[in-house]
Amino acid sequence: MKDTFRFNSISEFHAFCGLPKPEHPLISLIDYSKVQYPVNDEEMKWIQDYYSIGLKRNVNARFNYGQQEYDFDSGVLCFVSPLQFLRIEMKPDVEVEPTGYLLLIHPDFLWGTSLVKKMKTYAFFSYHINEALFLSEKEERIIVDLFKNMEKEYRNNMDKFTQELIVAQLELFLIYSERFYERQFLTRKKSGHELLAKFEAVLSGYFESGKLLENGIPSVTEIAGALNISPNYLGSLLRIHTQQNTQQHIQNKLIDYAKERLSTTTLSVSEIAYELGFEHPQSFSKLFKQKVKQSPGEFRKSFN
Repeated sequence: MKDTFRFNSISEFHAFCGLPKPEHPLISLIDYSKVQYPVNDEEMKWIQDYYSIGLKRNVNARFNYGQQEYDFDSGVLCFVSPLQFLRIEMKPDVEVEPTGYLLLIHPDFLWGTSLVKKMKTYAFFSYHINEALFLSEKEERIIVDLFKNMEKEYRNNMDKFTQELIVAQLELFLIYSERFYERQFLTRKKSGHELLAKFEAVLSGYFESGKLLENGIPSVTEIAGALNISPNYLGSLLRIHTQQNTQQHIQNKLIDYAKERLSTTTLSVSEIAYELGFEHPQSFSKLFKQKVKQSPGEFRKSFN
């Protein structure tokens, strides 16, 4: 089993890739065409202690992130947060000239700024690599300009405004990324709708399996795992297309199933609650009334 590399600092990654020492220890913009991995193995694995945002093209490697794989044959933008596991399968027989940029940001650079907590709210930092952001030419120009603006700041003579200006550019970068992801969700409708159909099928399967009593109500993480995507990506997709999050969809499916059982069986409310995976019937009744504006008993009477 091959070793997993651990990069504790940006300087360690620079040294590993044969790059000059970074001009700033906590932030660096790397020209990806100059990156040379000193490993002859066909596979390389690593964990890093910093954020990375990559815009890459023509990379002679396949990146595996989570349960997915991705080839960087065309320009895409991807995001990796600290302590995420990354595996790279090298393709030594493929001769290409990789291009692009790699922005590395150590969390310590963000201390005392508005982005310390906000970074964790950007869902794309937990997306799988095949959920990367595909950019139009116009979008790519905006992204590259923002990369360059950050680089200019840390390469200049640093003063008390340097960090604030870089953070402002980074925040603008992340806002644009959110906008472009939303555009991608809307323009890539076919794949999005196919995923929504799979989501509906997986969710229905949970409720029709008869295992709710044993396993309980499926969690957002379980549903996303069955689809081989991250919970954040699934939530973003559902909000864009349906204006509801994953938990709301699960609850709606549960209520639909409960209505069916209340209207077609003579099971008691408590029996239906247990069948649906509720430990306490009161919790089921509370959720049902919240969603339907009637108690389960009132619904059954009105239906009959």
